[in-house]
Amino acid sequence: MIRNKGKARFWRRGIALPSDHGSWVFVLSPLLIGVVAGGRWHTAHLYLIVATLCGFLLRQPVTVAVKALSGRRSEENLTPALIWAGLYSSLAVVMMLGLHLRGYTYVLGLAIPGLLVFFWHLYLVTRREERGKILVSLLATAVLALAATAGFWIGVGEPDAFGWLLWALAWAQAVASVICVFVRLQQRQLSVSPEPRQLLRMALPAITICSLNLLTVGILGVTGITSRWLFVAFLPQWFEALCCFTRPATGWKPSRIGYRQLALSVLFTLLFLLIWQ
Repeated sequence: MIRNKGKARFWRRGIALPSDHGSWVFVLSPLLIGVVAGGRWHTAHLYLIVATLCGFLLRQPVTVAVKALSGRRSEENLTPALIWAGLYSSLAVVMMLGLHLRGYTYVLGLAIPGLLVFFWHLYLVTRREERGKILVSLLATAVLALAATAGFWIGVGEPDAFGWLLWALAWAQAVASVICVFVRLQQRQLSVSPEPRQLLRMALPAITICSLNLLTVGILGVTGITSRWLFVAFLPQWFEALCCFTRPATGWKPSRIGYRQLALSVLFTLLFLLIWQ
């Protein structure tokens, strides 16, 4: 009984794993895009994947620890949070050391923006101001999208400038995804369907961002920088932005919004990889 009780205290899903399950796609999608676009698989890719996932997972226990220290959560959460934070950070350091020893030190510099955004997030947590900050979400997705650049650089064996284009494409989709979710979450709070003018005003940011993405990728395809069909991968999110106007999320549950966006992000990744090949 004592052993089981100790295990229960150590293993708590809300401490070990992110509570926002849909966020996984923001790290896995860029990773897949970068590895596939790089053309060749290396053992160093495994180091990158593990290090990136550890960095992504580290946010949850550290956030819980900060909340416990500031009185926002029970003190009994502090010990398991510190244990999980120690495990994730130690494993990440080992994987980063592996990248360094294999000659991919230049990839490690991509972690610096992630640290800056991470510390800013923790600062907001101490001030109880982390919720509903769209700028934090956008910067977080920008950091996670750097995994595409890292994966590509390892594949080609050098810090090729094309890796930044992959980062921009992965982040563009993530930005559109975040904006659409925020629009949907605003719509769900309405008791009745709003007037078309109000609905258009709410949906306009999502429609604008998705249209700009579609236009930009179309231009990249026409000029031969990317596949001329790559715009197809961005079409589902554009249609979703239009649906924010034609089919508002009045009364929807947050889980419905999250799973809908998760499906769109997975579809984007699959289409991107198929067309890129």
